[in-house]
Amino acid sequence: MMSNRSRRAARQRFERGIFLLPSLFTLGNLFCGYYSIVSTLHGDYSQAALAIGIAIVLDGLDGRIARLTNSQTAFGSAFDSIADVLTFGMAPAALIFSWGLWDLRRIGWMTSFFFLTCAATRLARFTVQASQHDRRFFAGMPAPPAAGMLAALAFYSPARISTPGVTYFTLALVVVLSLLMISKLRYRSFKDIDLHRPQRYSIFALLAIIIWLIALEPQTVLLLLAATYTGSGPVERLWQQLRRRRVREQLPESDAGVTEASPDSEHVEPEI
Repeated sequence: MMSNRSRRAARQRFERGIFLLPSLFTLGNLFCGYYSIVSTLHGDYSQAALAIGIAIVLDGLDGRIARLTNSQTAFGSAFDSIADVLTFGMAPAALIFSWGLWDLRRIGWMTSFFFLTCAATRLARFTVQASQHDRRFFAGMPAPPAAGMLAALAFYSPARISTPGVTYFTLALVVVLSLLMISKLRYRSFKDIDLHRPQRYSIFALLAIIIWLIALEPQTVLLLLAATYTGSGPVERLWQQLRRRRVREQLPESDAGVTEASPDSEHVEPEI
């Protein structure tokens, strides 16, 4: 039989493995970002976009696994932030310049650098204020979905853009995504979903339908999903403003000032 010392040593080795597990997913995220840049240099834009998409999945898993196994560390957080700057800042910036903004030359690479700057700023702000935000929402579009939107475009049509109209549309989209990342528009984080509790069967049915659609038409469905999430922030803000205006119109004038002065907890912007 094992002695207490042997059991303690075995448990410590197991715990070191658990702490290593989230970092392995982060390492996979980093590899995908590097592979995306290499594929962009070779002109294989479909593979470059696909690598960013895989990195988004890995980035979502490393944090959840760290929370589930109670293995969150300062090193893991720092490693994740550094990997994210490469994968969701540098890789999509290189991809969008080579694929969609090449004909604009200086304007093209300066715009892609603007995207990289905003992504790095967004990630740094999240790291600094990680303990101060509402888990249900992000303030500003997260860098992974912004990178995913650009990757979805390149994956949908991997041939290099040569039409001036499409080039300028891509330029405008890159600027909009960059501004959304450093804005304070609310975006759903889906981190409030408790994986320890039973979920409704309808959620699994919905996930099965989404997976089936992605398998059926991956380029179209992934682009629609990315565009839907991108537009969710501005649409939710517009809906909130319309609802507040409707409430003010229905209330007496004496109560309208009280309503404006007392913030609705659901409408309070998080600080990240």
